[in-house]
Amino acid sequence: MVLVGAIGGCASPGNPNDPLEGYNRTMFSVNDNIDTYAFKPVAEGYKTITPSFVQTGVGNFFGNLGDLWSATNELLQGRGEVGVSSLMRVAINTTFGLGGVLDIATEARLPKQKSDFGQTLGVWGVGSGPYIVLPLLGSSTLRDVAGTPFDWYGDPWSYKRPVDVRNIGTVVQMVDRRAQLLDAGNLLNDIALDKYVFMRDAYLQSRQSQIDAAKEKSINLHSKNSHID
Repeated sequence: MVLVGAIGGCASPGNPNDPLEGYNRTMFSVNDNIDTYAFKPVAEGYKTITPSFVQTGVGNFFGNLGDLWSATNELLQGRGEVGVSSLMRVAINTTFGLGGVLDIATEARLPKQKSDFGQTLGVWGVGSGPYIVLPLLGSSTLRDVAGTPFDWYGDPWSYKRPVDVRNIGTVVQMVDRRAQLLDAGNLLNDIALDKYVFMRDAYLQSRQSQIDAAKEKSINLHSKNSHID
């Protein structure tokens, strides 16, 4: 309720794509400071002391788990061939890639394609709603906020037991993801006159591009199937 009230109080009609800009800029600044003084130093330390092959293995392992939820969303979007391809990735990497530590599927020309429930909602015509910056999580939209709980529950790692192992793994995954973005973050600091606007526009454009591409593939697949029938 506090968050909803803050959003409502900071709403601004200045930008039709970002009616909550007042709140969003404040939350962006908070997140940026937390990242600068907490997440980024930890990620830099992780990248410095962790061998590159270990970092690759960590990313592959959690990416392999993520492919299961991506496959589910691709099937929900009506993209059967893509969904089956993602399931095959999981099967190959889990079986022959040491539980997903090695990405054998990419070598076998099964490219990774990431999908989430917010994208699924977009494919089925749900509008994005206003742009929102979430505490710690960063850029989102009202539609993607609605999809986030489904993404959490769709993550196989969220069911890992014992809980302390799951929590340690979650922290490692977060640090590894942040470490992968270090170079991009440094470049952004160098080139962006207004980092908030750059991040907002990049996120909105990227999400729309993902949804448009998924819609096109779904329509093409349905058209292809109708011709076969």
